[in-house]
This record gives sequence, C-alpha cells and structure tokens, in this order.
Amino acid sequence: MSVKIQSSKNSANASNEAILHLVKKTQKWEALDLDKEAIAYVKAQLKKEKNLISIANLGKVEVIALDLGEKDEVKRRENLRKLGANFCGLVNAAGLNTARIIDHTDSVSDWYDIAEGVSLANYQFIKYRKDAKKELNSLEALAVQGKHATDAAIHKLNCTVDAVFWARDLVNEPVITLDALRIAAEAELRGKEAGIKVEVLNKTKIEALKFGGLLAVNSGSQTPPTFTIMEYKPKKAVNKKPIVLVGKGVVYDTGGLSLKPTAGMDTMKCDMAGAAAVMAAIYGAASMELPVHVVALIPATDNRPGEMAYTPGDVITMYNGLTVEVLNTDAEGRMILADALAYAGKYDPEVVMDFATLTGAAAAAIGQYGIVYMGTADEKVKAGMKQSGDAVYERLVEFPFWDEYKELLKSDIADLKNIGGPVGGAITAGKFLEHFTSYPWMHFDIAGPAYIKGNDSYRGKNGTGSAVRFLLDYLENRTK
Repeated sequence: MSVKIQSSKNSANASNEAILHLVKKTQKWEALDLDKEAIAYVKAQLKKEKNLISIANLGKVEVIALDLGEKDEVKRRENLRKLGANFCGLVNAAGLNTARIIDHTDSVSDWYDIAEGVSLANYQFIKYRKDAKKELNSLEALAVQGKHATDAAIHKLNCTVDAVFWARDLVNEPVITLDALRIAAEAELRGKEAGIKVEVLNKTKIEALKFGGLLAVNSGSQTPPTFTIMEYKPKKAVNKKPIVLVGKGVVYDTGGLSLKPTAGMDTMKCDMAGAAAVMAAIYGAASMELPVHVVALIPATDNRPGEMAYTPGDVITMYNGLTVEVLNTDAEGRMILADALAYAGKYDPEVVMDFATLTGAAAAAIGQYGIVYMGTADEKVKAGMKQSGDAVYERLVEFPFWDEYKELLKSDIADLKNIGGPVGGAITAGKFLEHFTSYPWMHFDIAGPAYIKGNDSYRGKNGTGSAVRFLLDYLENRTK
C-alpha cells in the first residue's frame, strides 16, 4: 500500500497514532512528553546501546530512534532507512493507520531517510490473493514534523516512492497480464499522467526499421514486440543534449531454444526489470518536474521456443548493420538492447545508460548487494554516478572493460557472436553492447538486486525497483 507522506507543524498527536521520535543521545527526555515510566525504560535500554526503542502504550506505538554516531555517512543513511522499515513493521503489527516522525535533531536529511524506509517497506503485491483486502497493511498516512521537512522535500519523497512502487508492480506482474503490448500501454498511461511524450512502435514499424535483434528474439512468440519511446523535455532543461535511458524489456525469458531448466525459469517474469527501472525513472523525473531532458527507450518481447524461434547458429543483421552469430538464444537481452543502443545515437545524447537483468555472472559476482556497471563515459561522469549510487545505497561496482574481452566475441562467420565463453560473462556482455554505441555510454547489470527471494528490509521481497532511486538522484544532481 502506498503511504501518503505530508509535512506537519502540529505537535498534537492522536491517541491512535504511532510516533517515532528522532533524537540524539544527548536528548533531554522530559521534553518528549513521555511519562516517567517510559523515560526510565528508555534510559535503561540506552545502557544496552539500543538504537530503536519501542514503547507500547494502550495500543499506540512510540519509538525512540537514536543517532549513535556511525561515522560512515553511506552506512549511517542506510541504517536510518532500515530503522524506518522496522518502525513500519511495528505500526502495521499494531494495526494503526497513521504514523508520525518527529525530528528533534537539526539534521537536514535524517528524517527523510527514515521516512523513505517507512514508505518503501509498506509495499505489498497481493492483488491476486482471495483475501487481499483483509491482508492489506494498515498504515495509510505518514506525517513528518521537523525543521527541514519542507513541502519540496516531501514532494520529492512522494514522487520517488510512487516511481519505485510502479517499477515493483511491473516486475511482479506475471507475463499472462504483462506482455510486450501491455508494457507499452502502461508507458502510455503513465506518460499521459506525467506529461511525457510516448510513442509506441508496432511490429510493422520495427520491421521497417530493421531491428534484427528484437525481431529475432520475438520470432518464437505469438505476441508481437513493441519498441516504446518516452520523452520528457521540459522548457528550461539544463542539458542541451538528452540523457537517454535504455531498458531491457524481456517480459518473460524461457531461454528460447537454449531452454532454461524449470528452476531457472521460475522468476523470469522479472527479466524486464531494466525496462521497469527506466520507465519509472522518467516518470519520477517528470512528476518531480526536474529540469532535465530525458529519453527512455524500451524494446519489449518475450523469449520463447515456439513458432519460428531463432536458433543457435543463426546469423542476425542488427539495426546498425552488424551481423551477429547466435550461439545461445538465452543471451537474448543483449540482442534487443543492441538495437535500442544503436537507435539511441539518433538523439546525439549527452550520455546513454542501459539497465538490464543481463547476466548470471554479475549476480554471482556481487549478489544482491550492488549493481555492476561498465562503459565508455569519462571519469567525471562515472564519479557522479557512483556518488548517486552511494547516496541511495544502490552501490555501483565498476568491472574492468579491457579490449581483451572483446576478442572473445570474434566469430568465424559474422562480425561477432552473442556470447564470449566461460570467463568474464558480465564483461563480455558489456563488450558486445559496446559495438552498438557511438557516444558516452554506461551499462548497468542489475541481475543481482532486481529480484530477491527473501525479504530485505525496505526493499521487500521479489521485485525491488532496483536502480529507480539511483537514477532519480543522478538526474536531480544533473540539474544542479
């Protein structure tokens, strides 16, 4: 359930409202309007170095959140988000509808991080359950009281949470209700809502443009492919050239004729998480009215072994004219991304960023704890990206991008092959994509964090909306 967040100057609290007091260790406890028994309890817990102290009082939850002085700013902010997620759990366990964060410190952003953790942790995807209405979280509204809780900051937070929730919904939706046609329709619907220009290319137009990679992957499906173009261009954009986002939209991946084992297929509705990330990010940027020109490109299809499915050994001519020898039909994401990346050149972009659940190699290397990235953008641009990744704890890990990996993609009969062999799988996938770029470009492999099977604090379980918050932070920083 989405939580409506609003700033509040009113310190009078309803008796059925959960309250989180954000304080420093030097706080004068009597100023918190707690009874003597509660203050004694807090002081006793402090001796045990607790940083989240829960006081249940007549059905109301009161929580004291303490800044215990974590020196690493990145970790400290993440701890605050997790603290917010814990508070969210206490509120829902108590069956309360409203909660309040009262910031007694002078911090500019601590309240924000806690509120973000509360809001993101309240997400649920239970629409297909029989008793879904009964299982909904109780929390509906969150008020924030604090010196720095401005209307602008609250608006940014609401837009961010809405964007992440949309991305999660898209990833969690099964392919039976979210195919390539529906994902394009979703883009049109949200685009109209946020003032984004949306154009959907159908199969006839895709054939006319000769998107060979997208058509090859789609050849085993009875559902036609789509290629969606979303453009947000405010009048006073700070960038003369657009930032182009490209998202892998494989709405379901069986592996094609290189069929995955059943266990490896169970979660493959998530193979469009890259598309979800860029769609949600441009939607969030437009909702926040960021003065930055952004284009999002979403090639979408499912990858199935039916009909006239493309086969290992096929040679495919791509949008930019390069030929690719297909040696594994399960390396399909790079095939559809390649066409989109080549097409992105028509925008003369400032930088292109592609997002994809591309390789198991990336997930195996760093797990769900970060995003693998690599590419040709300059060091200053990469530093800005890394800064945004740290700020929202969607940390970036740069892999080497040496040309020796490109050698592994040489084909005997075509310009290149679509897999590079048993080593450096995440990197050879990136080197494959590089052949289709002619501009500053970075590739983000989100295979690890995009979909997780166990609950992970405010990221939840299953679709996480990975990279949305990173992208919004990066785009916001670009406006500065």
